[in-house]
Amino acid sequence: MFDAIIIGSGAGGAPIAYTLAKQNKTVLIIEKGPLIRPQKGKELSQFKRDELISDGSEKILNLNVANKGQPFYNSHVEPDINDEPHIYKSGNNTDLATIEGYTAQCVGGGTNLYGGVSLRFTPTDFSLQSFNAGRVLQNDPNGDVVRESRDWPFGYNTLLPYYEKTEELIGLNGTADNQLKPWGADKYLKPLNANPISTYAFDGMVKLGQKLNAADPAKPYRTPLAVITEDHAPSGRKVPANPEAIKTSYVNRYGDPMGYKSSTWVSLLAPIENLPNLSIKPNCVVTHLGSQNGRVNKVFYLNPDGTPKEAEGKIIVVACSAIESIRLLKISALLNPDFDQRIHQNNLLGKYFLTHAFGGASGLIPGRVDKSIALDSDWATDCCNNDQFLQDNSLWAGATIYNNTSDSALPLSLFRTKDAMDLDMLWKGLQYSMDLKGNKLIEFLDKNFGRRLSISYMANQVPQFSNRIDLHPTIKDKWNRPVAYIDKGWHTHDIALMDNIAEKCGEVLQLAGMTEIGFGSSYGAENGLIRIANHVLGGARFGNNENDSVLDPNCRAWHFDNLYVTDGSFMPTSGSGNPTHTIEANSFRVADHLLTVV
Repeated sequence: MFDAIIIGSGAGGAPIAYTLAKQNKTVLIIEKGPLIRPQKGKELSQFKRDELISDGSEKILNLNVANKGQPFYNSHVEPDINDEPHIYKSGNNTDLATIEGYTAQCVGGGTNLYGGVSLRFTPTDFSLQSFNAGRVLQNDPNGDVVRESRDWPFGYNTLLPYYEKTEELIGLNGTADNQLKPWGADKYLKPLNANPISTYAFDGMVKLGQKLNAADPAKPYRTPLAVITEDHAPSGRKVPANPEAIKTSYVNRYGDPMGYKSSTWVSLLAPIENLPNLSIKPNCVVTHLGSQNGRVNKVFYLNPDGTPKEAEGKIIVVACSAIESIRLLKISALLNPDFDQRIHQNNLLGKYFLTHAFGGASGLIPGRVDKSIALDSDWATDCCNNDQFLQDNSLWAGATIYNNTSDSALPLSLFRTKDAMDLDMLWKGLQYSMDLKGNKLIEFLDKNFGRRLSISYMANQVPQFSNRIDLHPTIKDKWNRPVAYIDKGWHTHDIALMDNIAEKCGEVLQLAGMTEIGFGSSYGAENGLIRIANHVLGGARFGNNENDSVLDPNCRAWHFDNLYVTDGSFMPTSGSGNPTHTIEANSFRVADHLLTVV
């Protein structure tokens, strides 16, 4: 029997495995996807700097859903949509299949493919119900915000040392100065030089900060990124003699073959993989959990060859990414009355599913620069992420604004994402813009290549009981298990917030002197209901009251002695920035608790 079995090796699982294994606990990690190592000497990595790596050969959707027959592009680290889709309910009540909501199925999970933006949440993010009590908010006539939102069981200061631990052990670069959050020790690596196009983002952010609060303007800071820019002692990773050589836009949203991007594999697991008390099983699918008398007593999984296996652990940690974790728990409940009764004791499992309210603006600079020499983002600002801004604009929660330096860095990526909002719609511009040929093709490139700059924001989505993850009643995966069924919408206050912050993103560009500026938010996209990318959160929120939450403050399922859920599904609110950093910090916090019980 293992001291701990951890299902999933990304942001929610790896920090726990690292902490327990370093304290001589026996740990088994079960990962659905492959183990992909960075390049070492003549041994090449399976991650290549190739624009097609995350959207390879075209396939046709053949499931019995409304978008049957549409093309999609699969990846070697994401499931084939025909084999294991996510199904969501569209605005006209039809079922559609999507690849959205998957992160990456490989050791290290979504931290292999994300852009690396690693923002802390603000103190207010942890207490939004309390902060909004008694306030009158835009487009919230029924008082849903205060009624449905929940404070976290602890505040910012509880997570502060774990933010610092994550920044040090994972390996983040950035600057602490000008971030409007309390700070202790600065563990950041020094950022690299910003790409010239980001000068416009910086100038616009400075001017917007002055416009919003002339007396005490918020100022830009270098966006924290999970990419090492100096030798990283905790993981043993080294940078080139000229660290500027690291800068390549391929680091954003692609697997990094060199290991500079700080995935949980290269940062936490690779340094300890040879410990005799740590076992990692890649390419293994956990099918369900068994329980008896309040304990998860068996983890059932399939070996790479499909052979059924089982394992036992004193502690079971589920960290598959929110949608898949909820699905695993619900499938386990279907097969075991004891599990069903305990996990569904208050009918909240799967409810209050969250993503982020997000969007932004884009425009053209007067000249042209080489955007391929960049990382994901250079500058960020908290000018729309402070209490005064929320009071002035009658908004429930703030938003971090940052520039996307590397978007559309190469001609192929311009075409790949033209008119696209998500993975389901890649190449849409080339599929349907039939006049994009000849001189018009050249004009499109000449106008956009090296000239387009986008500004994005991330903000809390209002929690709603109706936003949920269930099991689909008829569609099964290739292992004959029900697939995830997602029902999600936007609250009217979400729309008001998104309109406000998207407009502010447009102002950043306008104040910087850019032209042809357009802005918008995810709710306005063709498939805006499902625009979830890999910011999948909630569905198993934690709290202090077992009648009002799925998990206790240490992320243990209330009526199980040994079952913990530590991916983004524990979050009662989604935060004002990208969630990975907070998921990792909380996992380190839970790991310290587990050391006291195992």
